Amino acid sequence: MTLKKSFALAPFFLALTCSLLSQEALKSTEEEYYDFLSLQGLVERPTLGYRTLSDSEWHFALDEDGNSLEDSEGNIWKKNNLGKKHTLWQSDSEGSNWFTKGFDHSIKFKAYGPEWYNSFNTAAPYGQNDGALWQGKGYNTSLTGGARIETYGFELTVKPSLSFSQNMGFDYITPNYSGSNYEGKAATYGYYGVASIDAPQRFGDSAFWTYSWGDTEARWTWKNFTTGIGTQTVWIGPAKLNPIIHSNNAPSYPKFDFGIRKTQIDMPYFGWHLGDIEARAWWGKLSESDYFDNDSTNDNNLIAGVSLNYGFPGIFKGFNIGFNRIMLSKWNEISPYSLFRIYVPEMNGDSDAADQRFSLTFDYVFPIIGFEIYLEWARNDFSPSMDYLIRYPYHTQAWTFGAEKAFKFSKRYGLKVLLELTYLENSADYDRLIDWYATFYSHGEISQGHTNLGQWLGAGIGTGGNSQYLGFEFYYPRGSVTLFGQRRNPDLDYTMYIDSRKYAENYEKGIWSAEGNIRAILDFGIAATYYINKNMPVSARLVFEDEHNPLNVSTTEGNEADSKHRYNFNISLGVKYIF
Repeated sequence: MTLKKSFALAPFFLALTCSLLSQEALKSTEEEYYDFLSLQGLVERPTLGYRTLSDSEWHFALDEDGNSLEDSEGNIWKKNNLGKKHTLWQSDSEGSNWFTKGFDHSIKFKAYGPEWYNSFNTAAPYGQNDGALWQGKGYNTSLTGGARIETYGFELTVKPSLSFSQNMGFDYITPNYSGSNYEGKAATYGYYGVASIDAPQRFGDSAFWTYSWGDTEARWTWKNFTTGIGTQTVWIGPAKLNPIIHSNNAPSYPKFDFGIRKTQIDMPYFGWHLGDIEARAWWGKLSESDYFDNDSTNDNNLIAGVSLNYGFPGIFKGFNIGFNRIMLSKWNEISPYSLFRIYVPEMNGDSDAADQRFSLTFDYVFPIIGFEIYLEWARNDFSPSMDYLIRYPYHTQAWTFGAEKAFKFSKRYGLKVLLELTYLENSADYDRLIDWYATFYSHGEISQGHTNLGQWLGAGIGTGGNSQYLGFEFYYPRGSVTLFGQRRNPDLDYTMYIDSRKYAENYEKGIWSAEGNIRAILDFGIAATYYINKNMPVSARLVFEDEHNPLNVSTTEGNEADSKHRYNFNISLGVKYIF
């Protein structure tokens, strides 16, 4: 290379070194660390309630002199590369009119990964919030990587994944499928609940590969208005582990969205800050797995969602409320009405062709004490009847409650404590007064339930159960160590419905109680992240899982609630390179 060419390329490399904080993948190590910083007020949360990779752009707050807090003592990982968006070219002009001033006049680039994840389950499937990857028994692995480019409001993200599951055999509950429409795969590997749900307990009897477009999309943004088409996963609400309406637990699906990103609202002329708003709507195409029914006409469903959020100003800054609603309809009946309607039983007569869920979210962050408290309260197929709301407001409800606390011991050490409780069990009127089976993520007409490609769209613990999680994440300059424990009941709705009707039969056999059939799982784990150098973190995790009554049947012959145990170890190792 000639000296002349070297000088010609110098501005390019100089621009490349200029970088900004940028989008982070949902539930990634980097995003979890930014969440820790946000509890202390060191970074600003980029969203109020609707989050995708493209929306999750974190910025450090400014001090009283207008300087970034990135180099403050509170940033324990300031010597580690958390991912940068690199400026390849910057225009001298910011736009000549109101329209052209609405977007950035530059070319920016961001690399994702590559990231390689590996896990091994010794006795049963274990995994949650992992997208297209199915972590069955045996060896599982996924490779993810990609890039993003932005210019003049246009954004293109390509971030696919390739995964493998050894999918070894294990004992599971007999699937509840019968009839010619469910012969074969569904009857062999499908879900065990009385309601038909596309949630296979095992994905076939052999190893398999899965390719997913992951967080890939094309987008255009002007000021805070944005619209895009792609497959980026949506995370709804403040929950850290089990959001009820939508998470990244299932594989992503093709969707179109539009709306307003987090936007500050000020009173004209007076300059009063009225708070922040966020409004997003999307339509997507869901697919059933290969292990459901034999009817090819219902392989896809339409998902229509909306998320509206408001952040309070002034002394209540940090307090956010949200309304989220999702409607599932049959894809072959798609119409403008199915895209925009809200299903109300009293207005739709006896028609029950749509499956609707909504949630209210409340989130309050107190940076001055490093504390956050949040709640998501949801209902399924809700009726707006005021009379019934007064008589029994708990009908079809579900909720997730959580609290998070950050402790800063010194400029080198910190701790984040998370408590999250989730309750997805049927309300008592279903268990005792209604003589048909129902559960939160199922529906009579949308037979696949609240799933995509066989995995839950909402809380990863699945339908009809509950979860209690407590975790301690300790941060130091080269990484973090996490200790956690969790207790959960998978689908108690199934147990309550089946056993309450078999009580008389069991009593005659000398079993006085059905409580011995209840299935429960205890998880105890340790996880660690360590930066080998500033660009390469490695992560490892060991989880011990004690599953009580894995087949939902007690070994009891008398009236003692004895249970059978299955012990599983989940061992995982991951490595990532950050540019």
